[in-house]
Amino acid sequence: MASVQLNSIGKTYPGGTRAVDSCTLDIHDGEFLVLVGPSGCGKSTLLRMIAGLETVTDGTIGIDGTVVNTTAPKHRDIAMVFQNYALYPHMTVRKNMAFALKLRKIPRSERDARVERVAEQLGIAELLDRKPAAMSGGQQQRVALGRAIVREPKVFLFDEPLSNLDAKLRTQMRAELKSLHQRVGTTSIYVTHDQEEAMTLGDRVVVMHEGRIQQVGPPMEVYQRPANRFVATFIGAPMMNTVDGKLESHDGRTTFACGDLRIPIDHADGDGAVTLGIRPEHLVLADDGPIELTVDVSEPLGDATDVTGRCGDIPLIARLRRIAPPQPGTTLRLTVEPGAAHCFEHTSGSRRD
Repeated sequence: MASVQLNSIGKTYPGGTRAVDSCTLDIHDGEFLVLVGPSGCGKSTLLRMIAGLETVTDGTIGIDGTVVNTTAPKHRDIAMVFQNYALYPHMTVRKNMAFALKLRKIPRSERDARVERVAEQLGIAELLDRKPAAMSGGQQQRVALGRAIVREPKVFLFDEPLSNLDAKLRTQMRAELKSLHQRVGTTSIYVTHDQEEAMTLGDRVVVMHEGRIQQVGPPMEVYQRPANRFVATFIGAPMMNTVDGKLESHDGRTTFACGDLRIPIDHADGDGAVTLGIRPEHLVLADDGPIELTVDVSEPLGDATDVTGRCGDIPLIARLRRIAPPQPGTTLRLTVEPGAAHCFEHTSGSRRD
């Protein structure tokens, strides 16, 4: 296992496109770290620079304290699992998994022992003599994981490895990846655009946007205390409601005001323009609630109903539990759970406490 150090890493492509900008990050020994963000935010480029598949424009990358900017990928002692699996179609599973070990001149007896041990761990022992074309997507994904594991590298790198799987299989493979990491304990860096994957897999989550790191922290910390408006709206589904307005303080009480909407805020003070953030699951029914929502659409989910509507001209979505889906045109009275509202600076978008 190893730690990974990123110090002011940057990547500029020919033509001046800045894909990664001044990213500094310490990845701990044995940690499962997830890089998450929308397409084009720079997360895969950052991963490929750690792997040595992309050159570094500025800054340094260290593995266990040794700078590896100019070290060839094969000498970095990392293993990468790609989105498209990248299996050799003419080779059996056994040969695919053993190929890198053969190149490193590992004795055949040890190669075979490693392959069989890992295949047993991943539940693919019966597939060792098959070729990729004779396997499902989930089986091919396990083979790609196995090929990385048998190398016993210092660091695992995952580039959206589950994106080609259907929803049920993705959920199953997430659980298997987490269980695998708990058993093996190798430092792992995982890239995804799926915030649900990030929340369920990561010891820590790194949220990226436009080539920059926006926030680093444990999943629940990022969810409960987003550093800025972008993180707040990216993490969580349905997306956080945001409303531009202002804070007004009178007699020791603070209220958020936007048109006719007035919402008491029990954990902020001061005055001035802000953006209020409220997660849909933190809006609850209340007979005397300050929010009067006119229903446009109801989406029943089984254990809850997502209700999209308007409070005056303000669009809102609420995730309500234990109610029958309300009909369009119905009026609901809602309030915000105590302490659940978020305030962000109107211009910069930074969190305001």
